[in-house]
Amino acid sequence: MVRRHSRFQTGRKPRGYPGFKLDETHVTGPVSFLNPTSAHYEPSQHAEDTHAPPQIERLWRSRDNRKGRHAIRVDTKALPHVTGLTTPPLTQSVSAVAKIILRMVTYVPYWDVSYLVAMSFTIGSAVFIVNGFFVWLPLVDRKTEFQGEITVAGGWTGFVGATIFELGGVLLLLEAFNTNHTGCFGWALESVLGKTIEDGIPQHAMKEIKPRMSECEHHHANRKSFLREKHHHTSNNVHSHLDDTGYVTSSTDGRSFRWIPSMSELCTHYFHEIGFIASFILFVSATVFWIGAIVGIPVIFTHISQGLIDGLYWGTTTLGGTGFTVSSLLYMLETQSSWYIPAWHVLGWHIGLWNLIGSIGFTLCAALGPASSNSGADYQSSLATFWGSLAFMIGSMIQWYESLQKHPVEKK
Repeated sequence: MVRRHSRFQTGRKPRGYPGFKLDETHVTGPVSFLNPTSAHYEPSQHAEDTHAPPQIERLWRSRDNRKGRHAIRVDTKALPHVTGLTTPPLTQSVSAVAKIILRMVTYVPYWDVSYLVAMSFTIGSAVFIVNGFFVWLPLVDRKTEFQGEITVAGGWTGFVGATIFELGGVLLLLEAFNTNHTGCFGWALESVLGKTIEDGIPQHAMKEIKPRMSECEHHHANRKSFLREKHHHTSNNVHSHLDDTGYVTSSTDGRSFRWIPSMSELCTHYFHEIGFIASFILFVSATVFWIGAIVGIPVIFTHISQGLIDGLYWGTTTLGGTGFTVSSLLYMLETQSSWYIPAWHVLGWHIGLWNLIGSIGFTLCAALGPASSNSGADYQSSLATFWGSLAFMIGSMIQWYESLQKHPVEKK
């Protein structure tokens, strides 16, 4: 869906891309009454003297921006004809994928909220997989059951997993509150070799397009910004803007991390962003889900009536799982140009898809819970916890990968 969008044009688009111009025909979003979720920036005249040659296109996506990622699209057909220019490999190449996978086990950016979000849901999913074994395996083979496995081990692992999910929900809100609004290209065109003469023929200087995190305005790049309102001098490429609603699209005081926005910002900006709405719903759902997990703690669960179990345990868990489902659908929708066109090429879409499957599993588990006196319903309820947790784990692993891939390169 291609459209010109008034909200995007009145000050809520990323700013500060020297050498680039916004392609007004590629400002898109899947929901007409919400802010756009993607845009293209094409190199303007003399862009080769600033950040990128004409064969490089800057991609802006709301999810990438929230995650501190800087996507570019390369014209692989035209670049071979550009002498003296080298570009990084496409992120779909074997070498680029292997590099990120290696980084997953060797690099721990504890200051990066997006990384912490991914790790929270990865660890939480792992705990729920263990929980799934505790509540499902005894139904498959009674000989494997030990005393208190379903009630005690299952109850405590469910509580721990839900607590970690709740932490992930809080971090998601912090990530959304600290979305960059200044304009951050994240790449630079640098000279590799000076002008030389070979065989009497002048050779042009070699140029290389490469990441430059030193000028990145995303909070993800600042090791000292996490959980503190760090004040620093903003760089020259940051352009502050105050629109008619009072929403500041870039911080005038250089604040690099914030705990919570004002009510005005929530009403005039954040609740017009699909990504924020998805994160908010997930946080609320995780909180409701956590309440059910607290009720599931053995010392509570074994001392309340069946009616309270159905309402406070299975009811809240069902409601939380339903919220997870809605949130996952919104995350998928955020990455799409239209509501009916899947974004197969975007990592965020696949993360949302696997989380959607996991959410359905958790919801099915809770919905069948009140009928657990029926052996078939009890079996399917316990099994749904297991396969739902596996789906969440796959989505979380992809999100972990995404959080470390800050400079994706796509083929035009």
